[in-house]
Amino acid sequence: MTTVAELLKLKDSHHADVHTVGPEQMVIEAIKLMAEKNIGAVPVVRAGKVVGIVSERDYARKMELKGRASAGTPVSDIMTHEVQTVGSQHTVEHCMNIMTDRRLRHLPVVDEGRLIGLLSIGDLVKAAIAEQARLIEKMQEYIRGESY
Repeated sequence: MTTVAELLKLKDSHHADVHTVGPEQMVIEAIKLMAEKNIGAVPVVRAGKVVGIVSERDYARKMELKGRASAGTPVSDIMTHEVQTVGSQHTVEHCMNIMTDRRLRHLPVVDEGRLIGLLSIGDLVKAAIAEQARLIEKMQEYIRGESY
């Protein structure tokens, strides 16, 4: 099965960059960044370490529904503090299990305490579909007697 490291190498340059915000930044800055980069979440980083993640879901539930002002609220007030991360050696299957079990849409990739990537559920679904296509092709080759 494909590893996270392999998956990160396959991401196009537009989606390979990891955009982050600091916990002291205002929510409006995080929302503007997500809109500008067309992304659904950003890791929150302090001194090089992931301390949270803020998503469109966090914004909708913790800002809009509560009538709070984006310009006067720090990211730390609405971010998810307990962030699940994976390492580059983990498999796509492992990541999908975590995301399914915990109902996550984004998963930061951390190696040696350093943020090296961010996976979305879409990234994992694409990888799983590609893996299944490869498996089907190999099975068809076997059935046709083409494999040795």
